[in-house]
Amino acid sequence: MTVQKYCVKSLLAWMLALPSLCFAQATEFDYEYVGVALQREGMHIWGSSPVIGPEGKVHLYVAQWPMDTQSNFSGWFKDCEIAHYVGDTPEGPFEFVRVAVPDQDGSFNSPHNPTIKKIDGRYILSFIVNENNNLKTQRIVMYVADDLNDTWKAASGAEADGTILRKSTKATDWNYTGQLGVSNPTLIKRNDKYFLYNKSVVKKDPKAKRGNYTYGVAISDKLEGPYLHQAKQVTEIGMGIEDAYAFNFNDSVYLLSRDFGRIKGSHGGGLLWKSADGLHFPNTNISRSFEHLSHYIGEAPLRDAVVHRGDKSGRLERPQILFIDEKPAYLYMATGTNATAGHGSLSHIFRIKP
Repeated sequence: MTVQKYCVKSLLAWMLALPSLCFAQATEFDYEYVGVALQREGMHIWGSSPVIGPEGKVHLYVAQWPMDTQSNFSGWFKDCEIAHYVGDTPEGPFEFVRVAVPDQDGSFNSPHNPTIKKIDGRYILSFIVNENNNLKTQRIVMYVADDLNDTWKAASGAEADGTILRKSTKATDWNYTGQLGVSNPTLIKRNDKYFLYNKSVVKKDPKAKRGNYTYGVAISDKLEGPYLHQAKQVTEIGMGIEDAYAFNFNDSVYLLSRDFGRIKGSHGGGLLWKSADGLHFPNTNISRSFEHLSHYIGEAPLRDAVVHRGDKSGRLERPQILFIDEKPAYLYMATGTNATAGHGSLSHIFRIKP
């Protein structure tokens, strides 16, 4: 595993000696590129969701799968597992701890796109699975734990295997027509309720040939559910949103996502969606947030890169935020473009400056 190494050994020491890094402007946040978070020889790494443990170390929950399968990058929905890594600081280096959620095939197939939060003193790990490599069966699983020893249990309001949310079966709900189940969860607590945002690919109208990537929310009075779909989506159908990460900041609710529909530029970058109540993210409150990888590191380092997904610009996906002192401090994103021979997709680190 190749990672960027630093001399500081503690989070506090590191925060007192922040380096001067390359800088790029964004509407709501500024990002400084730090370096590689994770890459592994012979493996694809896709997304790194961070949380600070009680010992002050940074724990990453990561989707990974081997490169040497016939499925190659489609292994994300065929051969994936969720792995646990840990580092002394937000910049790593990060070392493998264990496989936190193995691939069980069959009805609990290819756990993917993990996102971890600490809410009400508990760790919440949410992710997606499918049945037998069939994307139409995607659903959301929620695990809970009091520590980060990977002694995860299914949320009490979930099904026995932890399934917390499936595509709605109610004809009046926004994602009743969802073509690929329900996926890509992101969880927040808002006004003593729990908001589980989720994606479905729905149709604009019965005549539409292609679906539309849209987000809605399921709400619960309890952290561990059950969660109930809200009838109306939170983003407009046709706006093109993917890989959203939800968070509270300055009395507003935000979604940080890919610019999947090229709303504010190329789909190699991302968007910041803002809402007053978390139930509706108006089109007037969307700003361009981040760009593709070559915008930060230049084109030269990627000139001879292998493109496992995306293109030579280094399309950035799966944004996940590390909060420090209740403020967004670091951003971890994945790209399928890698110049390191024998390595698959990987994860990068950016420092956030509100």
